[in-house]
Amino acid sequence: MVSFLGEHECKVDPKGRVLLPSRLKAALPPDSSNKLVIQRGFEPYLVLYTLPEWQKVFEKIMALNEFNEDQRRLQRNLLSGNMEIELDGAGRILLPKLMQKHAQVDKEAIMVGVGNRIEIWNPDLYEQSLIKDSYTFSRMVERYLGKDSASINQLTLPI
Repeated sequence: MVSFLGEHECKVDPKGRVLLPSRLKAALPPDSSNKLVIQRGFEPYLVLYTLPEWQKVFEKIMALNEFNEDQRRLQRNLLSGNMEIELDGAGRILLPKLMQKHAQVDKEAIMVGVGNRIEIWNPDLYEQSLIKDSYTFSRMVERYLGKDSASINQLTLPI
């Protein structure tokens, strides 16, 4: 299972290349052949998937009904502009110009490991996207993760 974690500050060179941080690179599955899929995020950021993780997303998208207008538009929006990219010999990826524009990434970026994917953000926009209020954050965690807490608390640990 892929497990990308952490926040990593990165420089973007004038050609749009960015070095994949070593901790993220180390988390790539051995069978990935250094190929990734890049996609526009829902907010102004980019998403990197390994090929196996992208395949899972792709299958969900393709399961939509192409004869239904809303689902067809969703397929189009989720798939248009996606590209397979490859790490070069120096461990860099090339960010396509249109995607750089979408994410407002120019000279600096922050790569954020989010479990099965990596998000690439403009550092200022990333900071704005974070939940700053601890009460709001706590309530959100309780709402989305708290329902499973009862079963987690009932686990017995070996003594």
